[in-house]
Order: sequence, then structure tokens, then C-alpha cells
Amino acid sequence: MQEYDIIVLGTGLKECILSGLMSQSGKKVLHIDRNPYYGGESAAISHLEQLYKKFKVTGPAQSTVHEKEWNIDLIPKFFLANGQLVKILVNTEVTRYLDFKVIEGSYVYQAGRVHKVPCTEEDAQASDLMGMFDKRRFRKLLLFAMNFDVRHPRTYQDMDPHKTTTRDLFCHFDLGLDVVEFIGHAIALHDSESYLDQPCLETITRIKLYSESLCRHNNSPYIYPVYGLGELPQGFARLNAEYGGTFLLNRAVQEIVMDNGKVTAVKSEGKLFHCKQLICDPSYVPHRARKVGRVIRVICLLNHPVKNTHEATSCQIIIPQVQLHRKSDIYISVVSYAHNVASEGVYIATVSTTVETSNPEKEVQPALELLEPIMQKFVSVHRLLIPKDDGKNSQIFVSRSYDSTNHFEAECEDIKDMYHRITGAELCFRDSQRHSSYNSDDD
Repeated sequence: MQEYDIIVLGTGLKECILSGLMSQSGKKVLHIDRNPYYGGESAAISHLEQLYKKFKVTGPAQSTVHEKEWNIDLIPKFFLANGQLVKILVNTEVTRYLDFKVIEGSYVYQAGRVHKVPCTEEDAQASDLMGMFDKRRFRKLLLFAMNFDVRHPRTYQDMDPHKTTTRDLFCHFDLGLDVVEFIGHAIALHDSESYLDQPCLETITRIKLYSESLCRHNNSPYIYPVYGLGELPQGFARLNAEYGGTFLLNRAVQEIVMDNGKVTAVKSEGKLFHCKQLICDPSYVPHRARKVGRVIRVICLLNHPVKNTHEATSCQIIIPQVQLHRKSDIYISVVSYAHNVASEGVYIATVSTTVETSNPEKEVQPALELLEPIMQKFVSVHRLLIPKDDGKNSQIFVSRSYDSTNHFEAECEDIKDMYHRITGAELCFRDSQRHSSYNSDDD
């Protein structure tokens, strides 16, 4: 009889990270995926033909396809250079298997056009997002956030971060509405306006994270793996294997065996694998997840950089929801041949948002117009699923679907929350010199 502490179903990024962390902590882990490839819903496609086939789009002429030059992420998301996912990578030393490149620019859409989010003192002075007085106030807010330490009330400037709302914080610094909008959405990365009436601690923390990430590289706070995100699940799979974990790909899961409401085994191709706990994505246990919305993603192939992005070979653009009278923001992530994910001269721009109407494509039209002319687009709409319960009774721990944002912070919260429910411990990172860096190329 084959017994494991934990069985993991699906090789999405979250499942692979948790699998690696569990193996590293001494658990005996078996990892199964019904697909012959890593990544699940967040997989990368390495052949252009496969992309056309997956989306049932008529393919290009064979002569335009250089097979080895493509790594197209179905759910592209950027890393904040000082964010939680980078800390997980550094602490598990999965950075050994990856190289990163800095995303060249961070942009925000306001009043009908794309503007650079100020990254440096010079950027702020030259920015047309703010008037002269707002530039000074913006700088004061950034200094306040950088010096803020929740353990030291003297850094609070007479505000209680647990009680003062974010709206009152912005009033304290006398910031204009346009400035509030790009700080809230393009720097603090909130995706709706509800944060304004919440205690300001989270927004201050987010502004500080953005600023600290920016300190690592001057162009933008974002980094992205060379060859795309497909390298990540494989990096954690290697970590798992290093610590004795077992992987079975291309293997059907027939049944999850329960006893008195608790998971006891997984049946796969007639074989029974026993376990004490199960981690999986919602597709393996649809009855244990509920739909909370839908996400549209449009992958666009371009043969030019996006207008008003200073010819950037990679960038992030956020369209705050207020600009288009929506409830949620629209995100555009752009990568290209510079990250070794496309043929020379080709850019991959992905538009994503939370669906609000019965016509999702019409909702993202303003974002697609910023990318024109588009060589080819690939549209998908996915259900946004979350687990129905915390999994503590059944010991089945289900991850959430990937949201519409084009950064990893929300996904990291899900990983930390799942880790806590599975182990009863907080996911913490030790700070040491050995764990302070990752491979990155600023060029």
C-alpha cells in the first residue's frame, strides 16, 4: 500500500509552490496531474500552432512559425521585485532555476491616454499626471509610506493606521482626485474603490512595497522570468523531487476516497494512493467550489510596441475602473522577444478584467484600441471559483482560480492562507544575506 502525507492534484503554480514547501518541510508528497504538461490553467504554450489550436483560430502560414522562440503564458502575471512570491522563490532557492528580467515600464490610463507612472524623482517632476503642488504632496506621501513602521507609532504622523481611512489619509496629504486615482490603482494596486473607506494600513503597506520594489530597479517595480512563467512550476517540481517528492503526469484521477467526511486516498488508473491531506485546484473537485464571477483574458500578438510606452519591449498598463465607468480595473501586460517568449519583433499583450456584463469582449474594447493594430487575438472567458469551505473537516484544501490582476500579490495571499490551514503555522521567511538576492538582468 502506497502512503503519503499529502497528495497534490494539478500542477498550477499555487499547487507546485505548496507541494515544494511541504516536501521541503519533511512531508512525503505525491503530485498528480491529468495533463502531460505542467501549469494547469496557468500553463505556458511553447508552440504557436498549439495556441491557434487551443483557441480554435485558423493558424498562420507555416513560414511565420519559429517553434523554439515561443513561450506564451495563458495567465501572465508580473512579480513585484520585493513582493511575496519573490521572497518564496528566494527562500526555497528556486531562484537557482530561473533568470529574471525587469519589466521596462509601469503605465496608467487617464483622460484618454497612457501615462508613465512616476518611478523616480525626475519622473515625478516631468509627469503630466500631476500639477506642481500635487508633485510635492505626492512626494511627501511616498516619504511617509517609506518611513512608516507599524511597530513604531512615532512614524504614524498623528494618524491611527488601524482606524484612519485611506480617504482621510489622502485628505491629510491634500491630494487631488487624479493623483488619488493613480496612487490607489497603479501604485497600491487596488482594483476597485472600496479601499478608500477601509483602514489605511493596507494601502500604506502596498505603497511601501511598490516603492521598495522600485528601489531594486529604477525602470519599474516589476520583474518577469526569461522564457516566461512556465519555468516556475517546473522549478518547484525540481524542489519537490530534491526532497523526495514523486510526480505522476498525464494520469487520470478517478476518485477521491473519503471516510467519515475525511479524505483517505486518491484512486488513479486503478491504483489507490493513501494520504492524510489533499491539495488541488477547483477543476479536480468542482462540487467543493463555487463561482463568484468570471474573468476575460485576450492574448494579442503585435508587431510593434504599444503607443505612448516609450518603445518599451515590456510594460504594465492599468486602466482604473473610474476611467471607463466600471466597477473593476482593466489590466494590460506586455512582454516580447526581449523576455524570450516570442519571435524577434513580436510583442504579446494580454488584456484582462473581471467580467461585469453579458458582453465581455465589448468591456475590454477600450484596452484593445490602445494596442492597435493587432495581428491576432485569442479570447477566453473563465469562471472565477473559490472553495466552499476552509477544508479543515475534509482535509481537502482547494485553491482559488486566478484573478484578473496582472501581478501575483492576490495569489500569494491564497498560498499563505492555504499554507496556514494545511499546517496550522504561518508561512514566514527568514531574512539572511544568503537569501537576499535573485538572478536578474536589468538590461
